[in-house]
Parts: sequence; C-alpha cells; structure tokens
Amino acid sequence: MPSCHFFTAQAGFDAARQLHSLPTGHRASRLHGHSFQVRVRAALGEGWAAFPGGELSRLQDTLAAVIAPLDHVLLNEQIEEPSDDKLARWIAGQLDLPQSPAVGVQSSAHSGVDVDEKGVAHAWRRYRFQSAHRLPNVPLGHKCGRMHGHGFEAVVHLRVAPGEASHETVDRLDELWAPLHHQLNYTCLNELPGLENPTSEMLSRWLWQRLADGAKGLASVKVYETASCGAQYDGATHRIWKDFHLDSALRLRRAPQGNPLAALHGHTYTLRLHLSAELDELQGWAVDFGDVKELFKPVFKALDHHPLHDIPDLVDCDTASLARWVLAQARARLPQVSRVDLFETEGCGAIVCVGDAEPVLAA
Repeated sequence: MPSCHFFTAQAGFDAARQLHSLPTGHRASRLHGHSFQVRVRAALGEGWAAFPGGELSRLQDTLAAVIAPLDHVLLNEQIEEPSDDKLARWIAGQLDLPQSPAVGVQSSAHSGVDVDEKGVAHAWRRYRFQSAHRLPNVPLGHKCGRMHGHGFEAVVHLRVAPGEASHETVDRLDELWAPLHHQLNYTCLNELPGLENPTSEMLSRWLWQRLADGAKGLASVKVYETASCGAQYDGATHRIWKDFHLDSALRLRRAPQGNPLAALHGHTYTLRLHLSAELDELQGWAVDFGDVKELFKPVFKALDHHPLHDIPDLVDCDTASLARWVLAQARARLPQVSRVDLFETEGCGAIVCVGDAEPVLAA
C-alpha cells in the first residue's frame, strides 16, 4: 500500500563559521558559532543493511561519520562559504547512499534550510504568537466553542531563489512576517477580518494569502495549534497532523544473534499521523483533531505499554515495518490518513506515505 518509504536520521555538531558573501554589517558575516542539527531522509533499498530492520542503525552511523569532521572546527576551513544550504549540499555529497537523500541543516531553534532529493533548497523560519480564539461553528458542547487560547507557532517554508543566500531568504521572510506578528500577537483571532472561524486550517490559509504576493517561492505554511497537532496549507491542499507518544517494548526477530536489536529493549516513540481531506467550509477544518484521537485510540492502545513482537500480524518490530502496520491500521479507521512518521528518538525513524512525500524535512 505505501507508495513512498523513507528512513530518517539526525545528528548534531558544534562549529564556528563566517559568511563573507553577506552584506557588510550583517551579523552572520562576523565570526560566530552554532549547535547545528542535521537531518537526512533517504530511500534505502533491500540489502543495504546487514539484515532487514538494520537500515536505521546503519543510516545513523553513516550520518555520524560524515559530520564528525565538522565538530568543533571553523567550517570555512572545510567548506567555502558554509551557509546552511551549502552545508546541506556538502553533507549530501559525502553520504554514500543508494539514492540522493534530502538533507536539512538547522542552525538555530527557529530557522534552517532543507535541500530535497532533487537539490531544491527550502529555507524555513519558525514564528511564535500568543492569541485567543473560539470556533463558532463546532457542535454544541465542543470544548473549542468556548473562548480559549494557545501559544501558536507558524513555520513558513520558502524556496531559496537562484543566486540568493539562504540567510537573505530568511531576512526577507522576517520583513514580511513583522506586520503579521503585530496583528496576531496578544489578540483575539476571531476579531481579525477573514478569521471569524479561526481553525488551524483557516489560519494557515489566511497566512498563506498574506505572504504569497511578497514571498516569492512560498512552499508551505504550517500552524502548530499545540505541540502535538496542527495544519499545513501549500496554496492548494490542506493537511493536518496529530502526534501520539508510545512506550513500547520490542526485539527484532530478524536481527542476528548477539546484535543489541535482537535483545529485549524499548523506546518512547513519537508517532505522527498526517491526514489530507477537503476543507469543510462550515466547520473550517479537514478533520476534527478530537475525532482523530478517538478513532485512532484502538490502534494506540494495541501499541502503548505492550511488547510489539507479540503482535501476530506485524512482520517485525523495526520502525519501518511498524510504520507500515500503523498506516494500514489507521487508514482502516481514518481513510484520510496519508502519511505516518514514526521516530524511535528525535529525528530518527521511518516515514511511509500514500502519494508524494513532502519536499521539506523540518517539523
């Protein structure tokens, strides 16, 4: 059933750099440093790892070996003009993988660049605002019908224009965001024209409409209503996601004897369900987050605080096999589910989806 299948790994390093191509006076043109986070997403064929289910461990080791020479050095001595996008391209070129990977470099908690499998770079920026809202069209008694509030986050993805440095792309985006922040922060969203029904889906579309003219190359706008759910709009399609956390025990049936993965161990998994659906213009949402949680509950209960290797129809307990199993189980209850992300640790796991994968890596 899945039409795309990827593994993801994440690792970090600390390094200094200086970006000489930026205008004089730009803060990044001075010598400075970051705790970088690198994410890689790759399709890995059968036989790449020593045994089925060993792909994720090998990908983590491969990424760690590539970035090891970058730790605690001056990046300019290794990479000419080491901006986030050039770092990502350099790392992609060093990875010995069966297919071209997507590589993301995050240089701060709120910004980074992803270079996809085709080599297209997307700069992204995370913005926060504190707002109140209520949903006026929900069924009677629905908790979201009452006035309440959130610490919202918006993540905006913008394609880096040819010849433009990724830092300049982010600077341009900051300028466009500033008047929106003034409108959104410490206000009631229902009072803003066009946000009379301020669901996450409507808010992501509202932001897109106000950024699209000035932000050439706008790729997507994500709105986090809470840390575990949100919505995305790309100018045509609405998607939502809902996160779950699972505490499960496992051992890999196909791991060779003596391998740590063959021993009984456990993970606190982060599971993200992505759902795609036409927007209900009255309710203002694609799917109610509460309905997603309720309908997925039987699958969640079958996994949480259980030994996964006891599930009879699960081929094995490796993250990719488990993600495929979850996708099938979820779609039987929620046909709108189009993608499952399953992470053993932060940034390290598997993605399976129906249709095309998103072109960006940032959460």
